[in-house]
Amino acid sequence: MATLVDTNVLIDVAVRDPVWLKWSRSKIETARKHGSLIINQIIYAEFSMRYEMIEDVDDVLPEDEYRREGLPFEAAFAASRAFLIYRRQGGPREKVMPDFLIGAHAIIRGYPILTRDPAGFRKYFPDVELIAPDTHP
Repeated sequence: MATLVDTNVLIDVAVRDPVWLKWSRSKIETARKHGSLIINQIIYAEFSMRYEMIEDVDDVLPEDEYRREGLPFEAAFAASRAFLIYRRQGGPREKVMPDFLIGAHAIIRGYPILTRDPAGFRKYFPDVELIAPDTHP
């Protein structure tokens, strides 16, 4: 089974976060044993902000370990629906759509999401399986 890996988990490993490194590394390895690790353009873009050159990003996220998958158009539409609900419930405009696009990608493709920040995914994509600290300690 493939797993969509959220940006926060990748950053934990890349920066060797003292609080989350062990958990994130362990969950990445477990997911890898069960199938492909997936990233999309949104995750890649969020992660890349810490680097000056694309080659540095690709060294940390090699394609043979992290399968790149384009965001399906159906996911873009699903993200817009979830974002509309968020806005109608009073969500501030400061929140942009990355998490909605990531959640929609997972729900459309049937992927679980490996994340440390499950709240938004749970609220707007309740059917997506989450691998998070509270469900997978």
